[in-house]
Amino acid sequence: MNNELILPLVLQAVGLGVVFAEVMLPSGGVLTLAAVGLFGYSLYHVFANVSVEAGMFFVMADIIILPVVGILGLKMLARSPMALRSSLSKAGGVVSYDEDLAAYAGKEGIALTDLRPSGTVKVDGARIDVVTRGDYIVKGEAVVVARVEGSRVVVKKKIKG
Repeated sequence: MNNELILPLVLQAVGLGVVFAEVMLPSGGVLTLAAVGLFGYSLYHVFANVSVEAGMFFVMADIIILPVVGILGLKMLARSPMALRSSLSKAGGVVSYDEDLAAYAGKEGIALTDLRPSGTVKVDGARIDVVTRGDYIVKGEAVVVARVEGSRVVVKKKIKG
């Protein structure tokens, strides 16, 4: 092997390693610039010191190998510890709202703030963020929990009588 090819081959190998690292590590493009520099100098060295044919071979090899390394890096990233492997689900014990809110349906409470249409009420000693159906309810008025839709608690003014 020609001694002039050793440096470009080493630079190409290091460049491939840097491309792989760029896929795995967030660098803000710094590793990409390093890889471009390594490949660029490698190609310059081959074209200038070896031959145009060898330079074209290196260019063709880069065109084929770089996408393969990028795809392999992305596939490995999916299996790495940096990837989120599990989904958040109810079966896994994750809920997006307090399921105990449903127990407040039909109960009475007192408006702790003006509800225009959202605010806070006290029901069974607990402070709850609520909304009305568009009604304005003054602080201190009695309210009834009309319905609970997930994390949305809808109240209405208690009808006296």
